[in-house]
Amino acid sequence: VWLAYTTSQSAVAALPSAARCAYQVRRLSASQTGNAETLARHTAATLATGGLQAHAACISRLDEAALAGATNILFVASTYGEGDAPDVAARFAGRLMTREVDLGHLHYAVLALGDDNYINYCGFGRALDAWLAQQGATRLFARIDVDKNSTAALAEWRHHVGRLTGTADAPDWAAPAYGEWRIGERLLLNPGSSGAPLYRLSLVPADGALPDWEAGDLAQVGPPADPAHPREYSIASLPGEGRLELLVRLQRREDGSPGAASGWLCQDAATGIDGGDPIQLRVRAHERFRLGANARRPLIAIGNGSGLAGLRALLKARIHAGEHANWLLFGERQIRHDFLLREELLGWQDAGWLQRIDLAFSRDRTGPQGTDRHYVQHLLREQAALVVNWIERGAAIYVCGSLQGMAGGAAFDPVDDQC
Repeated sequence: VWLAYTTSQSAVAALPSAARCAYQVRRLSASQTGNAETLARHTAATLATGGLQAHAACISRLDEAALAGATNILFVASTYGEGDAPDVAARFAGRLMTREVDLGHLHYAVLALGDDNYINYCGFGRALDAWLAQQGATRLFARIDVDKNSTAALAEWRHHVGRLTGTADAPDWAAPAYGEWRIGERLLLNPGSSGAPLYRLSLVPADGALPDWEAGDLAQVGPPADPAHPREYSIASLPGEGRLELLVRLQRREDGSPGAASGWLCQDAATGIDGGDPIQLRVRAHERFRLGANARRPLIAIGNGSGLAGLRALLKARIHAGEHANWLLFGERQIRHDFLLREELLGWQDAGWLQRIDLAFSRDRTGPQGTDRHYVQHLLREQAALVVNWIERGAAIYVCGSLQGMAGGAAFDPVDDQC
Protein backbone atom coordinates (compact mmCIF):
# COMPACT_ATOMS: atom_id res chain seq x y z
CA VAL A 1 0.00 0.00 0.00
CA TRP A 2 1.28 3.46 -0.77
CA LEU A 3 0.21 6.85 0.42
CA ALA A 4 0.71 10.17 -1.39
CA TYR A 5 0.27 13.74 -0.31
CA THR A 6 0.92 16.83 -2.39
CA THR A 7 0.08 20.52 -2.62
CA SER A 8 -1.21 19.97 -6.16
CA GLN A 9 -4.99 19.40 -6.23
CA SER A 10 -4.83 18.02 -9.78
CA ALA A 11 -2.16 15.49 -8.84
CA VAL A 12 -4.23 14.31 -5.88
CA ALA A 13 -7.29 13.89 -8.10
CA ALA A 14 -5.29 11.82 -10.57
CA LEU A 15 -4.32 9.23 -7.98
CA PRO A 16 -6.42 6.04 -8.07
CA SER A 17 -8.74 5.00 -5.27
CA ALA A 18 -7.64 2.31 -2.84
CA ALA A 19 -11.08 0.78 -3.13
CA ARG A 20 -10.33 -0.17 -6.74
CA CYS A 21 -7.28 -2.17 -5.68
CA ALA A 22 -9.11 -5.04 -4.00
CA TYR A 23 -9.69 -8.39 -5.73
CA GLN A 24 -10.85 -7.20 -9.13
CA VAL A 25 -11.54 -8.78 -12.45
CA ARG A 26 -8.29 -8.78 -14.39
CA ARG A 27 -5.75 -10.25 -12.02
CA LEU A 28 -5.85 -12.83 -9.28
CA SER A 29 -3.83 -12.60 -6.10
CA ALA A 30 -3.52 -14.44 -2.80
CA SER A 31 -4.49 -12.41 0.21
CA GLN A 32 -2.02 -10.84 2.56
CA THR A 33 -3.22 -9.38 5.83
CA GLY A 34 -3.63 -5.70 4.98
CA ASN A 35 -1.49 -4.38 7.85
CA ALA A 36 0.33 -1.97 5.53
CA GLU A 37 -2.98 -0.62 4.27
CA THR A 38 -4.18 0.03 7.82
CA LEU A 39 -1.00 1.96 8.62
CA ALA A 40 -1.28 3.90 5.36
CA ARG A 41 -4.80 4.96 6.24
CA HIS A 42 -3.65 6.07 9.70
CA THR A 43 -0.88 8.05 8.04
CA ALA A 44 -3.35 9.68 5.64
CA ALA A 45 -5.60 10.66 8.53
CA THR A 46 -2.66 12.26 10.34
CA LEU A 47 -1.67 14.24 7.24
CA ALA A 48 -5.26 15.37 6.74
CA THR A 49 -5.37 16.57 10.36
CA GLY A 50 -2.55 18.95 9.47
CA GLY A 51 -4.49 20.31 6.49
CA LEU A 52 -2.54 18.50 3.77
CA GLN A 53 -4.16 16.98 0.70
CA ALA A 54 -3.79 13.30 1.63
CA HIS A 55 -4.78 10.24 -0.36
CA ALA A 56 -4.22 6.56 0.50
CA ALA A 57 -4.05 4.07 -2.36
CA CYS A 58 -2.67 0.68 -3.37
CA ILE A 59 0.75 0.38 -4.99
CA SER A 60 -0.72 -1.91 -7.65
CA ARG A 61 -2.13 1.23 -9.32
CA LEU A 62 1.02 3.30 -9.03
CA ASP A 63 2.56 3.79 -12.45
CA GLU A 64 5.07 6.16 -13.99
CA ALA A 65 2.41 8.77 -14.71
CA ALA A 66 1.22 8.82 -11.10
CA LEU A 67 4.81 9.11 -9.92
CA ALA A 68 5.32 12.06 -12.26
CA GLY A 69 2.22 13.77 -10.87
CA ALA A 70 3.08 13.50 -7.17
CA THR A 71 5.57 15.65 -5.31
CA ASN A 72 5.54 13.79 -1.98
CA ILE A 73 4.85 10.11 -1.32
CA LEU A 74 5.00 8.11 1.88
CA PHE A 75 5.32 4.37 1.22
CA VAL A 76 4.19 1.73 3.69
CA ALA A 77 5.79 -1.45 2.35
CA SER A 78 5.40 -4.98 3.67
CA THR A 79 7.61 -7.92 2.68
CA TYR A 80 6.44 -11.38 1.67
CA GLY A 81 8.45 -14.54 2.34
CA GLU A 82 12.21 -14.16 2.00
CA GLY A 83 12.39 -10.51 0.98
CA ASP A 84 9.88 -10.57 -1.88
CA ALA A 85 7.36 -7.90 -2.82
CA PRO A 86 3.81 -8.66 -1.66
CA ASP A 87 1.39 -9.75 -4.36
CA VAL A 88 -0.12 -6.28 -4.86
CA ALA A 89 3.36 -4.79 -5.41
CA ALA A 90 4.66 -7.44 -7.81
CA ARG A 91 3.71 -5.53 -10.95
CA PHE A 92 5.26 -2.29 -9.65
CA ALA A 93 8.45 -4.13 -8.70
CA GLY A 94 8.67 -5.95 -12.03
CA ARG A 95 7.78 -3.09 -14.37
CA LEU A 96 9.19 0.01 -12.69
CA MET A 97 11.88 -1.07 -10.23
CA THR A 98 13.78 -2.88 -12.99
CA ARG A 99 14.51 0.27 -14.98
CA GLU A 100 15.49 3.90 -14.63
CA VAL A 101 12.84 6.57 -14.02
CA ASP A 102 13.55 10.27 -13.46
CA LEU A 103 12.25 11.03 -9.96
CA GLY A 104 14.26 14.13 -9.25
CA HIS A 105 11.06 16.04 -8.38
CA LEU A 106 9.89 13.52 -5.76
CA HIS A 107 10.25 13.62 -1.98
CA TYR A 108 9.47 10.37 -0.17
CA ALA A 109 9.78 8.23 2.94
CA VAL A 110 9.47 4.48 3.47
CA LEU A 111 8.00 2.55 6.39
CA ALA A 112 9.27 -1.03 5.88
CA LEU A 113 7.35 -3.81 7.64
CA GLY A 114 8.94 -7.17 8.35
CA ASP A 115 9.96 -9.89 10.75
CA ASP A 116 13.59 -10.21 11.81
CA ASN A 117 13.26 -13.98 11.99
CA TYR A 118 13.70 -13.91 8.20
CA ILE A 119 17.09 -13.46 6.57
CA ASN A 120 15.93 -10.69 4.22
CA TYR A 121 14.22 -8.69 6.94
CA CYS A 122 12.11 -5.84 5.46
CA GLY A 123 13.60 -6.84 2.11
CA PHE A 124 11.06 -5.20 -0.19
CA GLY A 125 10.91 -1.98 1.79
CA ARG A 126 14.70 -1.70 1.71
CA ALA A 127 14.82 -2.43 -2.01
CA LEU A 128 12.12 0.17 -2.67
CA ASP A 129 13.97 2.79 -0.62
CA ALA A 130 17.24 2.11 -2.48
CA TRP A 131 15.57 2.24 -5.91
CA LEU A 132 13.82 5.54 -5.20
CA ALA A 133 17.10 7.11 -4.06
CA GLN A 134 18.91 5.80 -7.15
CA GLN A 135 16.28 7.49 -9.36
CA GLY A 136 17.05 10.87 -7.79
CA ALA A 137 14.17 11.08 -5.30
CA THR A 138 14.90 12.85 -2.01
CA ARG A 139 14.18 11.28 1.38
CA LEU A 140 11.94 13.30 3.69
CA PHE A 141 13.50 11.27 6.53
CA ALA A 142 15.40 8.00 6.83
CA ARG A 143 13.66 4.68 6.20
CA ILE A 144 12.08 3.17 9.32
CA ASP A 145 12.15 -0.63 9.66
CA VAL A 146 9.40 -2.21 11.76
CA ASP A 147 9.99 -5.61 13.30
CA LYS A 148 6.67 -7.39 13.97
CA ASN A 149 4.67 -4.19 14.52
CA SER A 150 7.26 -2.74 16.90
CA THR A 151 5.59 -0.04 18.99
CA ALA A 152 8.78 2.02 19.14
CA ALA A 153 9.31 1.99 15.37
CA LEU A 154 5.71 2.93 14.65
CA ALA A 155 5.94 5.74 17.20
CA GLU A 156 9.02 7.05 15.35
CA TRP A 157 7.12 7.00 12.04
CA ARG A 158 4.17 8.78 13.61
CA HIS A 159 6.53 11.39 15.07
CA HIS A 160 8.03 12.15 11.65
CA VAL A 161 4.60 12.29 9.99
CA GLY A 162 3.44 14.65 12.72
CA ARG A 163 6.41 16.93 12.04
CA LEU A 164 5.47 17.06 8.36
CA THR A 165 1.99 18.29 9.30
CA GLY A 166 3.20 20.70 11.97
CA THR A 167 0.61 19.39 14.43
CA ALA A 168 0.59 17.13 17.47
CA ASP A 169 -3.19 16.67 17.23
CA ALA A 170 -3.00 13.36 15.40
CA PRO A 171 -5.61 10.59 15.38
CA ASP A 172 -5.10 7.64 17.72
CA TRP A 173 -3.22 4.81 15.97
CA ALA A 174 -3.54 2.34 18.84
CA ALA A 175 -5.02 -1.04 18.02
CA PRO A 176 -8.03 -2.09 20.09
CA ALA A 177 -7.18 -3.93 23.28
CA TYR A 178 -7.47 -7.70 23.47
CA GLY A 179 -10.62 -8.99 25.07
CA GLU A 180 -11.29 -12.25 26.90
CA TRP A 181 -13.16 -14.83 24.87
CA ARG A 182 -14.16 -18.44 25.50
CA ILE A 183 -14.32 -21.40 23.12
CA GLY A 184 -17.93 -22.47 23.27
CA GLU A 185 -17.44 -25.41 20.89
CA ARG A 186 -14.52 -27.15 19.23
CA LEU A 187 -15.38 -29.52 16.37
CA LEU A 188 -12.92 -31.66 14.39
CA LEU A 189 -13.85 -31.24 10.73
CA ASN A 190 -11.60 -33.86 9.14
CA PRO A 191 -11.50 -37.06 11.24
CA GLY A 192 -9.43 -39.74 9.53
CA SER A 193 -7.66 -37.26 7.27
CA SER A 194 -4.07 -37.89 6.21
CA GLY A 195 -3.50 -34.19 6.80
CA ALA A 196 -3.21 -32.28 10.05
CA PRO A 197 -6.39 -31.99 12.14
CA LEU A 198 -8.56 -28.99 11.31
CA TYR A 199 -11.06 -27.62 13.83
CA ARG A 200 -14.09 -25.39 13.68
CA LEU A 201 -14.01 -23.14 16.74
CA SER A 202 -16.99 -21.14 17.99
CA LEU A 203 -15.94 -18.32 20.30
CA VAL A 204 -17.92 -15.83 22.37
CA PRO A 205 -16.68 -12.85 24.38
CA ALA A 206 -16.59 -13.31 28.14
CA ASP A 207 -18.68 -10.16 28.66
CA GLY A 208 -21.31 -11.41 26.20
CA ALA A 209 -21.10 -8.41 23.84
CA LEU A 210 -19.98 -9.28 20.31
CA PRO A 211 -17.89 -6.62 18.54
CA ASP A 212 -18.82 -5.61 15.02
CA TRP A 213 -16.97 -6.97 12.00
CA GLU A 214 -17.51 -7.64 8.31
CA ALA A 215 -16.93 -10.64 6.08
CA GLY A 216 -13.22 -10.67 5.23
CA ASP A 217 -12.01 -9.39 8.60
CA LEU A 218 -9.44 -11.10 10.82
CA ALA A 219 -9.18 -12.30 14.41
CA GLN A 220 -5.86 -11.77 16.19
CA VAL A 221 -5.18 -14.30 18.93
CA GLY A 222 -2.47 -13.87 21.56
CA PRO A 223 -1.38 -17.36 22.65
CA PRO A 224 -0.24 -17.64 26.31
CA ALA A 225 3.04 -19.28 25.25
CA ASP A 226 3.92 -16.44 22.86
CA PRO A 227 1.79 -13.35 23.57
CA ALA A 228 4.24 -11.01 21.86
CA HIS A 229 3.49 -12.60 18.49
CA PRO A 230 -0.26 -12.75 17.88
CA ARG A 231 -1.55 -15.04 15.14
CA GLU A 232 -4.16 -13.93 12.64
CA TYR A 233 -7.05 -16.04 11.38
CA SER A 234 -9.79 -15.28 8.86
CA ILE A 235 -13.17 -15.02 10.56
CA ALA A 236 -15.59 -17.60 9.17
CA SER A 237 -18.85 -16.17 10.54
CA LEU A 238 -20.89 -12.96 10.65
CA PRO A 239 -21.92 -11.10 13.82
CA GLY A 240 -25.56 -11.95 13.14
CA GLU A 241 -24.76 -15.63 13.77
CA GLY A 242 -24.09 -14.81 17.43
CA ARG A 243 -20.55 -16.16 17.55
CA LEU A 244 -17.11 -15.70 16.05
CA GLU A 245 -16.00 -18.81 14.17
CA LEU A 246 -12.51 -19.80 13.07
CA LEU A 247 -11.17 -22.74 11.08
CA VAL A 248 -7.80 -23.61 12.62
CA ARG A 249 -5.42 -26.35 11.55
CA LEU A 250 -3.21 -27.85 14.24
CA GLN A 251 0.36 -27.02 13.26
CA ARG A 252 3.42 -28.88 14.53
CA ARG A 253 7.02 -27.78 14.75
CA GLU A 254 9.91 -29.86 13.42
CA ASP A 255 10.30 -31.51 16.84
CA GLY A 256 6.65 -32.59 16.80
CA SER A 257 5.45 -30.12 19.43
CA PRO A 258 2.24 -28.20 18.62
CA GLY A 259 2.31 -24.60 17.45
CA ALA A 260 1.96 -21.97 20.16
CA ALA A 261 -1.38 -20.66 18.89
CA SER A 262 -2.88 -23.64 17.07
CA GLY A 263 -1.93 -26.01 19.89
CA TRP A 264 -3.61 -23.73 22.42
CA LEU A 265 -6.76 -23.29 20.35
CA CYS A 266 -7.08 -26.86 19.05
CA GLN A 267 -5.89 -28.89 22.05
CA ASP A 268 -4.99 -27.19 25.28
CA ALA A 269 -7.55 -24.46 26.00
CA ALA A 270 -10.49 -25.79 27.97
CA THR A 271 -13.84 -25.21 26.25
CA GLY A 272 -17.04 -23.90 27.75
CA ILE A 273 -18.71 -20.52 27.90
CA ASP A 274 -18.61 -20.52 31.70
CA GLY A 275 -15.61 -22.67 32.66
CA GLY A 276 -13.39 -22.42 29.59
CA ASP A 277 -9.91 -20.93 29.52
CA PRO A 278 -9.73 -17.25 28.53
CA ILE A 279 -8.68 -16.62 24.93
CA GLN A 280 -7.04 -13.25 24.26
CA LEU A 281 -8.59 -12.09 20.99
CA ARG A 282 -9.34 -8.91 19.08
CA VAL A 283 -10.94 -8.25 15.70
CA ARG A 284 -9.00 -6.43 12.97
CA ALA A 285 -10.53 -4.92 9.85
CA HIS A 286 -9.11 -6.29 6.61
CA GLU A 287 -10.31 -3.74 4.08
CA ARG A 288 -8.80 -5.42 1.03
CA PHE A 289 -10.70 -8.66 1.63
CA ARG A 290 -14.07 -7.12 2.40
CA LEU A 291 -16.78 -7.12 -0.24
CA GLY A 292 -17.05 -3.35 -0.38
CA ALA A 293 -17.75 -2.19 -3.93
CA ASN A 294 -17.88 -5.85 -5.04
CA ALA A 295 -21.03 -6.59 -3.02
CA ARG A 296 -23.36 -6.66 -6.04
CA ARG A 297 -21.00 -8.20 -8.57
CA PRO A 298 -20.75 -11.93 -9.33
CA LEU A 299 -18.29 -13.62 -6.96
CA ILE A 300 -15.69 -16.30 -7.70
CA ALA A 301 -14.30 -17.65 -4.42
CA ILE A 302 -11.12 -19.75 -4.69
CA GLY A 303 -9.44 -21.49 -1.80
CA ASN A 304 -8.23 -24.59 -0.02
CA GLY A 305 -8.03 -26.00 3.48
CA SER A 306 -8.62 -23.52 6.29
CA GLY A 307 -8.83 -20.78 3.67
CA LEU A 308 -12.48 -21.79 3.41
CA ALA A 309 -13.02 -19.71 6.58
CA GLY A 310 -12.75 -16.32 4.89
CA LEU A 311 -14.63 -17.53 1.82
CA ARG A 312 -17.45 -18.94 3.94
CA ALA A 313 -17.97 -15.51 5.55
CA LEU A 314 -18.04 -13.80 2.15
CA LEU A 315 -20.55 -16.29 0.77
CA LYS A 316 -22.70 -16.01 3.89
CA ALA A 317 -22.75 -12.21 3.57
CA ARG A 318 -23.81 -12.43 -0.07
CA ILE A 319 -26.55 -14.92 0.74
CA HIS A 320 -27.79 -12.58 3.45
CA ALA A 321 -27.84 -9.78 0.85
CA GLY A 322 -29.82 -11.93 -1.61
CA GLU A 323 -27.00 -12.40 -4.15
CA HIS A 324 -27.10 -15.70 -6.06
CA ALA A 325 -24.17 -15.30 -8.51
CA ASN A 326 -21.62 -17.17 -6.41
CA TRP A 327 -19.06 -19.76 -7.55
CA LEU A 328 -16.80 -21.69 -5.18
CA LEU A 329 -13.66 -23.54 -6.30
CA PHE A 330 -12.19 -25.42 -3.37
CA GLY A 331 -9.44 -27.96 -2.82
CA GLU A 332 -8.43 -30.42 -0.11
CA ARG A 333 -6.97 -33.92 0.20
CA GLN A 334 -9.73 -36.56 0.14
CA ILE A 335 -13.47 -36.17 -0.34
CA ARG A 336 -14.18 -38.83 2.28
CA HIS A 337 -12.37 -37.01 5.09
CA ASP A 338 -11.72 -33.41 3.99
CA PHE A 339 -14.90 -32.05 2.40
CA LEU A 340 -15.13 -29.23 4.94
CA LEU A 341 -18.59 -27.80 5.77
CA ARG A 342 -20.05 -30.26 3.30
CA GLU A 343 -23.68 -30.16 4.40
CA GLU A 344 -23.80 -26.37 4.54
CA LEU A 345 -22.17 -25.84 1.13
CA LEU A 346 -24.30 -28.45 -0.62
CA GLY A 347 -27.36 -26.99 1.07
CA TRP A 348 -26.51 -23.57 -0.35
CA GLN A 349 -26.07 -25.12 -3.78
CA ASP A 350 -29.42 -26.93 -3.59
CA ALA A 351 -31.12 -23.69 -2.52
CA GLY A 352 -29.60 -21.80 -5.48
CA TRP A 353 -27.27 -19.60 -3.45
CA LEU A 354 -24.18 -21.24 -4.97
CA GLN A 355 -24.50 -21.43 -8.73
CA ARG A 356 -21.42 -23.65 -8.97
CA ILE A 357 -19.18 -25.68 -6.69
CA ASP A 358 -16.04 -27.16 -8.27
CA LEU A 359 -13.91 -29.38 -6.04
CA ALA A 360 -10.37 -30.73 -6.27
CA PHE A 361 -9.35 -33.48 -3.87
CA SER A 362 -5.66 -33.94 -4.55
CA ARG A 363 -5.30 -37.48 -3.17
CA ASP A 364 -8.37 -38.82 -4.97
CA ARG A 365 -7.56 -37.98 -8.58
CA THR A 366 -4.49 -37.91 -10.78
CA GLY A 367 -3.65 -34.52 -12.25
CA PRO A 368 -3.13 -33.65 -15.93
CA GLN A 369 -0.04 -34.53 -17.98
CA GLY A 370 0.86 -37.40 -15.69
CA THR A 371 1.10 -35.34 -12.50
CA ASP A 372 0.11 -37.24 -9.39
CA ARG A 373 -2.10 -34.60 -7.79
CA HIS A 374 -5.20 -32.61 -8.78
CA TYR A 375 -5.27 -29.10 -7.32
CA VAL A 376 -7.42 -25.98 -7.46
CA GLN A 377 -5.35 -24.50 -10.28
CA HIS A 378 -6.24 -27.54 -12.38
CA LEU A 379 -9.93 -26.69 -11.84
CA LEU A 380 -9.22 -23.18 -13.11
CA ARG A 381 -7.52 -24.51 -16.22
CA GLU A 382 -10.39 -26.90 -16.87
CA GLN A 383 -12.95 -24.14 -16.41
CA ALA A 384 -10.87 -21.32 -17.97
CA ALA A 385 -13.50 -20.37 -20.56
CA LEU A 386 -16.20 -20.13 -17.90
CA VAL A 387 -13.91 -18.13 -15.59
CA VAL A 388 -13.33 -15.65 -18.42
CA ASN A 389 -17.08 -15.48 -19.02
CA TRP A 390 -17.71 -14.60 -15.38
CA ILE A 391 -14.91 -12.02 -15.51
CA GLU A 392 -16.48 -10.42 -18.56
CA ARG A 393 -19.70 -10.18 -16.56
CA GLY A 394 -17.79 -8.17 -13.97
CA ALA A 395 -16.97 -10.89 -11.45
CA ALA A 396 -14.83 -10.15 -8.42
CA ILE A 397 -12.32 -12.87 -7.52
CA TYR A 398 -11.27 -13.65 -3.95
CA VAL A 399 -8.53 -16.14 -3.11
CA CYS A 400 -7.93 -17.50 0.39
CA GLY A 401 -5.70 -20.40 1.39
CA SER A 402 -2.23 -21.85 1.46
CA LEU A 403 -0.04 -21.48 -1.63
CA GLN A 404 1.56 -24.80 -0.66
CA GLY A 405 -1.86 -26.43 -0.63
CA MET A 406 -2.56 -25.08 -4.09
CA ALA A 407 0.85 -26.31 -5.24
CA GLY A 408 2.39 -22.88 -5.39
CA GLY A 409 3.65 -21.08 -8.46
CA ALA A 410 1.89 -20.06 -11.66
CA ALA A 411 -1.45 -21.40 -10.47
CA PHE A 412 -3.57 -18.95 -12.43
CA ASP A 413 -1.46 -18.12 -15.49
CA PRO A 414 -3.59 -20.05 -18.03
CA VAL A 415 -6.66 -18.08 -16.94
CA ASP A 416 -4.75 -14.79 -17.05
CA ASP A 417 -3.65 -15.54 -20.60
CA GLN A 418 -7.28 -15.61 -21.76
CA CYS A 419 -8.29 -12.36 -20.01
